[in-house]
Amino acid sequence: MDPKYLLTDEQVIRFITRGYLVLENDLPPSFHQSILDSIAYRFAEEGNPGNNILPSVPQLEKCFNTPVVQGALTSILGDNYYMHPHRHCHYNQPGQAVAQGWHKDGYWSSMRSHRPWWAIVFYYTQDITEEMGPTEIMPGSQYYEKYAGEDMETGLPYGKAGTMVLVHFDMWHRASLNRTNIDRYMLKFQFVRLEQPAYPTWNHQNPELIVPEDAISLYDHRPIWNDVWNWMLGQGNERRGGTAIAVQEHTAILQGDDEPAALNAAYTLGQMGTEGAAALLAVMRDGEEAAALRAAYGVSTAGQDAVPGLIEALKTENDRRAGYAAFALGMQGHTAHLAVPALIESLDHSSKWVRRNAVEALGMIRQPANEVIPALIRALSIEDEDGSADKRADNQRYILHKVRYAAALSLLRIGQESAARAAVAALRDALEDEDRYVRAYASEALTFIKSDEAVETLIAFFRKSRWCSSTNKSSTF
Repeated sequence: MDPKYLLTDEQVIRFITRGYLVLENDLPPSFHQSILDSIAYRFAEEGNPGNNILPSVPQLEKCFNTPVVQGALTSILGDNYYMHPHRHCHYNQPGQAVAQGWHKDGYWSSMRSHRPWWAIVFYYTQDITEEMGPTEIMPGSQYYEKYAGEDMETGLPYGKAGTMVLVHFDMWHRASLNRTNIDRYMLKFQFVRLEQPAYPTWNHQNPELIVPEDAISLYDHRPIWNDVWNWMLGQGNERRGGTAIAVQEHTAILQGDDEPAALNAAYTLGQMGTEGAAALLAVMRDGEEAAALRAAYGVSTAGQDAVPGLIEALKTENDRRAGYAAFALGMQGHTAHLAVPALIESLDHSSKWVRRNAVEALGMIRQPANEVIPALIRALSIEDEDGSADKRADNQRYILHKVRYAAALSLLRIGQESAARAAVAALRDALEDEDRYVRAYASEALTFIKSDEAVETLIAFFRKSRWCSSTNKSSTF
């Protein structure tokens, strides 16, 4: 696309540090008014269309095909991104007594990612003022598992009809109070990155991460920001090494109660070579739950120094920690290709949580495709029985079949490999899956494969799945 629509270094750094960007597309006000009218009509006639908002109001697609929006999404998620099948129209009704509670959206992978594998776009169909209850955000909060509290800075991005806010998927946010008598609508669309960065996909000029002072909210997370920046550049982190005392000090902070400080410590250890990786692996294996999770994020940045230890960690009897190891290997991408046999072996694990993490990791590592793809085909037929006593990590009720869901997503990510043609029959069966997201990923994976068999399968599927956007409860034909 025309490079002038790609983000600048400054905008990408702002997204990494603050977690959001406000976009203005060039569609005319009359277009947004037509969208608003269509949505108001649907709400009045049938209620909220939920995931069907796009086929119900198909002109919405123009919003995401504008160069400004495509350029921003390409800059953050790479050349190869996918509009997730879950989308929603948020209606902020006048007269509410209490604002919505602070929350993160329900996520779609086995674990949340600090790196931008996922993003959200909020689209306002009408002119929005602060009094109308726009979505309130906590800039910089995307890295926190816990609610950051009232000390965090908050913001209310709003503007003219057509304003679109690109947000890190894990940003803490809420709907603010609508103090007017006007119905306020906002459309939420979600997007997923399909492959690990190999090069910067924005207008990149300066190799250094230069953080402006106003980008720092409450905490300076330079260890995390540097990792995300280097990852988006397609580079590994610089290994600085560390003294035994420094490793010990950061390990102690990692196991403390201060989440921001602990996260910085985890990422710092991840950049300390073999000594730092060993400390993180020990905490991930033996530490308290919160510390083990942060250690998993840190060790996922450690590169090849951590791969042998993570392969060994897959064998632990603690299902949760084995799942963390699989997650960290997936985040390593192709660097962790030596782990592929161990991850394939994990498909027979008694824990659904471990199986799911292993399946998603295989889709991120991708190579060797002649080993990964047969394993993903097998995973697409695995049932979701769980022999584990720990089910706390698998509570996404909106995903019915967690392992098959992960297999379909992984095949979508790897579908452009020629070896993926062997998956067409399994993907055809997945089009009948009870889980709507398995069906959605399977259909999209077939569009990537593009073989004659894949195209014929898609034609048959879409012929019976076609949605008529003009049909409603009062229509007669």
